[in-house]
Amino acid sequence: MKILIVEDEIYLAQSIAGKLVDFGHECDIFATVSDALEQKGCYDVILLSTNLSGQDFYPIISRYKEEIILLMVSYISNDTVTDPLKSGAHDYIQKPFMIEELIRKINHYHEFKRLKQERDLYEEYLAHQMKNVRLPSQIKCKLPVMIKTNYQKQADAFAFALAKELNRPLKYLPLSDPSWLEKLDGVEHDFIIYMPEFQMLKKSEKKAFLSAVTGKDVISSTTESFEEDELDSIEMISEHKIFDRTEILTIDDYVKFIIHIYQSKFPDTELSKKLGISRKSLWEKRKKYGIFKNK
Repeated sequence: MKILIVEDEIYLAQSIAGKLVDFGHECDIFATVSDALEQKGCYDVILLSTNLSGQDFYPIISRYKEEIILLMVSYISNDTVTDPLKSGAHDYIQKPFMIEELIRKINHYHEFKRLKQERDLYEEYLAHQMKNVRLPSQIKCKLPVMIKTNYQKQADAFAFALAKELNRPLKYLPLSDPSWLEKLDGVEHDFIIYMPEFQMLKKSEKKAFLSAVTGKDVISSTTESFEEDELDSIEMISEHKIFDRTEILTIDDYVKFIIHIYQSKFPDTELSKKLGISRKSLWEKRKKYGIFKNK
């Protein structure tokens, strides 16, 4: 990693840099805030002294607030720790310190930043995948619960939405996993457990499942009929059924699906051309299927 050190005790700064170089890092040292701000390079970590005589170090925090900022402090006070942390610094380390402790903090925040970026990516991807899925206006319900649906994404979106609503972590445990029963027993109590693919189970396995989830915070889903009294159920049926690897859609279902999903992405001229029909036929099919195009 490339590390910026802003410290007016030059011997201390050189000592820290020398040890960090031994750990494979690249370091730049500056004794003044103005010199540090003149640099145009990018840094992964900022080591910022809060005991810079007569210097305002807040511009450093403002400029590098998206990076990892660790304060190096001689003593703890509002001026040296509390206020800089409120302004965007991540943590502090008190002088004198062991280089191993500094390395531990650098690695910890580097991993934290990586995981946050990964989480943001997954959330953006999920939001994109689920943007056309309609959920009930009220999603809070008694658990365990079975989602009866003809569109698996509806159950997926419901599970994610409920976990977010309740501010609880979600554990994904599909029933196609042969070891689902053993894994279920090992899930921590604060998790909501999402166990889709109930239709994949044999009759004896379904009974074992219903017994195993009693009293647990479980969301399951099935694309088949479900009439069991032991488990509350919610029906979520999509009028615009998406492709399913286990069945072949009728021509009407296919055309209905394509019009519904893609009419907002393509003009009528192009959409009718892709379907191999005229614009008039496209209009007639909208009328037949009860599909209304948003203006």
